Amino acid sequence: MDFHEKYIDLISERLGGQVLFATDDFFAEKENLLKKGRGIFIPEKYTERGKWMDGWESRRKRTEGHDWCIIKMATPGKIKGFDIDTNHFLGNHPPHASVEAIYINEDTHEFDQAKWEALPWKEILKKSPLDPGSQHLFECNAEGVCNYIRLHIYPDGGVARFRAFGEVEKKWDEVNPEETIDLAAAINGAKAITCNDMFFSSKDNLIMPGKGVNMGDGWETKRNRTPNNRDWIIVRLAHKGLIEKIMVDTHHFKGNYPDKCSIEICSCAKDEDVLNGKVEWKEILEPSKLSAHNEHTFTPTPSNNRAATHIRMFIYPDGGVSRLRLWGKIS
Repeated sequence: MDFHEKYIDLISERLGGQVLFATDDFFAEKENLLKKGRGIFIPEKYTERGKWMDGWESRRKRTEGHDWCIIKMATPGKIKGFDIDTNHFLGNHPPHASVEAIYINEDTHEFDQAKWEALPWKEILKKSPLDPGSQHLFECNAEGVCNYIRLHIYPDGGVARFRAFGEVEKKWDEVNPEETIDLAAAINGAKAITCNDMFFSSKDNLIMPGKGVNMGDGWETKRNRTPNNRDWIIVRLAHKGLIEKIMVDTHHFKGNYPDKCSIEICSCAKDEDVLNGKVEWKEILEPSKLSAHNEHTFTPTPSNNRAATHIRMFIYPDGGVSRLRLWGKIS
């Protein structure tokens, strides 16, 4: 199953996930687990501790037991699947791994290894075999919401990247209906569900937190010479709501920004119906001029604006957009 297409990586470093603790990260730092990509390999690069590796790698264990690490999720959520990637770890990968999860009140638990080990962790991925230099996708059928997970490796070794895909669990009943929020923010539960092209960089970047760090940290399509071409992307909003303000950011895109953009909305309970064209789109932003390396703010067209669940943004004729923000109120 392609978890990446359907769900959000709830422990992504870019979203706010953190590796709090590892029993051992002698050869390679635990923080690498949550970084972008699958990790790289530089043949001649060494450190004073040995071969430099782009992942989390513990030393060879000479005692009983195994290594593990604790990860604070970017946001509470329901986990649907894992990606445990041993890319480039060939003679030093762990033969097995497992995952546990828990929901705790983080305000009452300072980090103490013995206390954290004593917590009532629930196993959500049984001890499973891993191959060297491979991506391993595991489905998760666990019930309930969690905000911390623990990755176990048996007995030691290296993992390049770790992903926990799922759905953001935000307490919408506690959100003030008069509060203005970013309905297109991934951290709130929005998801870029499809686009017609993302040749140079992923559609998922468009709704990530913060400013884009470089030109690769945005959504960019290839050059298209077809007359009157327009590329597009569809985003499922974090919650049904009324959009009041639009921000389109072309930060870092200087010779490759779109000439114009427009936005449409629809209201539909199922992504499948949106993907299959079984919805009526209403334009809330007519084709509007963009410029290089700049933030552009727009006000939706009042006549067509209504509570929406999905948006479709067109860019004319092609190019790159760093971030999209859609501020509004939940309905």
